[in-house]
Amino acid sequence: MKGGGGGGKRRWRFLVIGVLVLIILSTLVPLAFLLGLHNGFHSPGFVTVQPASPFDSFSRINATRNSQRDLSVRVHEVLHRFTPVIPKKSDINMVARDTNRTSTSHSKKRGLPVSPAIVAKPSPANKTKTKASSKGAQGTIVNASYKGVQGAIVNADETQRTCQLKYGSYCLWREENKEPLKDAKVKHMKDLLFVARAYYPSIAKMPSQSKLTRDMKQNIQEFERILSEGSADADLPPQVDKKFQKMEAVISKAKSFPVDCNNVDKKLRQILDLTEDEASFHMKQSVFLYQLAVQTMPKSLHCLSMRLTVEYFKSSTVEVEDTEKFSDPSLLHFVIISDNILASSVVINSTALHARESKNFVFHVLTDEQNYFAMKQWFIRNPCKQAAIQVLNIEKLELDNSAMKKLSLPAEFRVSFTSGDNLASQGNRTYYLSLFSQSHYLLPKIFRKLKKVVVLDHDVVVQRDLSSLWELDMEGKVNGAVKSCSVRLGHLKSLKKGSLVDANACLWMSGLNVIDLTRWRELGVSETYLKFYKQQMSGGGESREAIALQATLLTFQDKVYALDDKWAVSGLGYNYFINTQTIKNAATLHYNGNMKPWLELGIPQYKNYWRKHLNREDRFLSDCNVNP
Repeated sequence: MKGGGGGGKRRWRFLVIGVLVLIILSTLVPLAFLLGLHNGFHSPGFVTVQPASPFDSFSRINATRNSQRDLSVRVHEVLHRFTPVIPKKSDINMVARDTNRTSTSHSKKRGLPVSPAIVAKPSPANKTKTKASSKGAQGTIVNASYKGVQGAIVNADETQRTCQLKYGSYCLWREENKEPLKDAKVKHMKDLLFVARAYYPSIAKMPSQSKLTRDMKQNIQEFERILSEGSADADLPPQVDKKFQKMEAVISKAKSFPVDCNNVDKKLRQILDLTEDEASFHMKQSVFLYQLAVQTMPKSLHCLSMRLTVEYFKSSTVEVEDTEKFSDPSLLHFVIISDNILASSVVINSTALHARESKNFVFHVLTDEQNYFAMKQWFIRNPCKQAAIQVLNIEKLELDNSAMKKLSLPAEFRVSFTSGDNLASQGNRTYYLSLFSQSHYLLPKIFRKLKKVVVLDHDVVVQRDLSSLWELDMEGKVNGAVKSCSVRLGHLKSLKKGSLVDANACLWMSGLNVIDLTRWRELGVSETYLKFYKQQMSGGGESREAIALQATLLTFQDKVYALDDKWAVSGLGYNYFINTQTIKNAATLHYNGNMKPWLELGIPQYKNYWRKHLNREDRFLSDCNVNP
């Protein structure tokens, strides 16, 4: 009896606990709906009206995507990752001063690696002030074909200037070549179709609104049919404006009834996801087009090269070359490595124009076989004062190392690292380094009788007489170059650290380099470079460009003579904030960076320094529509 009584009490206890649980649940569930917590938990499923519709794919998006908060975070991360590299206004003076001046200060904060980022297509200016935050990064070497990530403050009051500073000269080009949208009405139709599909299921459940349900269904089907037949406004039927009015009237009436908010929420989330995917696609497409514009030869320059080549073989012009001048060590010799006819012409014209005695100047242009005859024909047609010009085909020269007989231009690398001592002032600062390529290490063998040469990059403009460079006492150094202590070897994460590397050593720039060929041969600089290059190659895991950079920096460590800052100003191919007076006082201007002056995307305020040294009277320029 006692045992039976105990079992009854336990059963009653379980029943009481169960009732209490049911009471608690019945209280919490309505409360959760009142607070809107159910919106964060979506049941799996699809929302469709016409499964056989050609635009069915728009509604076949799983409604179990992330919540609104997660999506907004993801969109923010996407936009932040696609923000291009632009110097901050707060860094204007520091960049202009540090890039071309030897400094002893060393940044306390070293950056973290910055991944290559994508250049976003500029969006219409809004009326708010937005700030893209930028996290610090350990300094890294990235090929200059990429754009990096850096915070920028956008002020909508100066829309055009802000767009130019944030996205480069692409903004100016876009405004000048802007065309009206050809699918504005089509996009509006898609928006209305999405809204109608969002309200249709709720309206269809109302027996008293059968007419509205029928009208909505007819309008949805009509819009789907029209969109399936055309993708541009020109493909739409003449009476499409009336269909717009009918659809808007139906949607307006549907909004006046209480509907299932969960269903509308799912549809709007689908629109958000599709918009994010479309924005990502256009951003990536914009990056591809931008890189195509800055890395490939423009069609007009290719036409110029082909026309000059044909003209060379058609013409009966007799070449008159003063071979004695080409090997006379008492004259002033300049070397230009280039495959760009216009760029080489500007370098030579600007150098000879400012020379006290141009008859003592000898220019050696190293080019490849494809542009060799075009380059020769150009300088036959356009001689430069009394200077002698020799064009050499590097692929046909008799050299010991045949592996390096392929023309390689000075390599440019993007370096980004954190600056600032505290978190509030930190930001990614970006520089473009231009250093020797493998073709530079052939100079002692190509010019065996010469003792000293000045190497000029083809993106350089000369503004002063360079004759005094031959009078420099380089104190036993091999390479005279302008140093930049705003970037040091310690900032380069990809450079293998070791006893051979001085972390505090300042980096030097190509563009204007005084080369002591006699000292070069004595120290075996070319052999040292090949040794370092092979050692780095054996490690694997890195690109050839990065390995060549490391080998070059190691080779010229302690062999660079620092030239005065006024000999060269660099950054005209990426930095918008170079002081005008600094440019006027410089002996040479270096357009290192992606925005070269012969491209449409070049920085407008710097183009005139380059353009005024170009001979525009040549008929081939007009025939090929060359208009830098």
